[in-house]
Amino acid sequence: MLSGVDGDLLPIGQFARLSRLSVKQLRHYDELGLLVPAWVDPGSGYRYYRRAQARQALSIGLLRSLDVPLPVIREVLAGATDALTGVRAAQEAELARRRRTLAALERVLAGGLPAVPVRVVTEPERTVAVVGESAAGPADVGRATSAAIARLMRVAAPAGPPQLVGLFPIDLEDTFPVRAALVVAPDRTPEPGFDVEVLPGGAFACATHVGPYDQIPLTVHAVLGWCAERGTRCAGRSARCTCPTPPPPNPTSLSPT
Repeated sequence: MLSGVDGDLLPIGQFARLSRLSVKQLRHYDELGLLVPAWVDPGSGYRYYRRAQARQALSIGLLRSLDVPLPVIREVLAGATDALTGVRAAQEAELARRRRTLAALERVLAGGLPAVPVRVVTEPERTVAVVGESAAGPADVGRATSAAIARLMRVAAPAGPPQLVGLFPIDLEDTFPVRAALVVAPDRTPEPGFDVEVLPGGAFACATHVGPYDQIPLTVHAVLGWCAERGTRCAGRSARCTCPTPPPPNPTSLSPT
C-alpha cells in the first residue's frame, strides 16, 4: 500500500522513495539532463516530480544495476534499445578476461608460482622479414600470431623451410602488437607488405612455455625472476618465441639478457 503520495507533484524525497533512488542520484541525473524534475521552485530551488516519471526513474535504476553506463541509458530511454548490444559485448569481453585470469590463478594454486627451468642460449644476429598484427588482449594472441605468420608467408615467400620468430611485448595489455619474423638472406630488401630488420644476437635467457598463449606471462615471470636473482638486466622489453609453421600452442619464449 502506498501512502503519502498525494497530488500530481511529489517533492524529491518522496519521489526518491517511490522510485527506489536516492536524493543524491536524482540530483545527479537532473544535472546530466537524464531525469529532469517536472518543476523546480524558483524561490527555494526544491525539485518536484510527477508520479508518471517514476517508471523512467525505475528504468534508470534497473539499467544501472546491470552496469549500463549513463550515456547508454540516455540512448535506451530515447528508444534506441540496440545501444545495449555494445554493453553486452563489453561485459562478455570482461567475463572472458576474468575467466582467463581465473585459469591462470588456478594454475598457480595447483603448481605454485612459476619456476620453469631457465637456461642461457647464444643466438646469432638474424636478418628477418617482419609483419605486424594487433592483438586485442591476451586471448587474441593465438589469432594475431597465426594471421601475422600467414600474411608473412604469403608476401615474403620463403624458398625453403621457414625459420620463424614471434616477437611479443613482455607486458600484455588490453591491446598490443604481435610481430611475426621470417629469417631471410642478409641482402633481402623490404617489399610491399613487410619490413626488413636485423634482430641482434647475443646471450638470451630461455625457457619453454607450456600452456595457452594467454598464460605466457607466467613463463615470462619465471624468466624475469631468474634474471633478477642473478643481477642480469634485460636489454629489451620484448620476448622472442621460436615457432615452426603453424605456430604450436607451446612456443619457446626467449627474453634478452
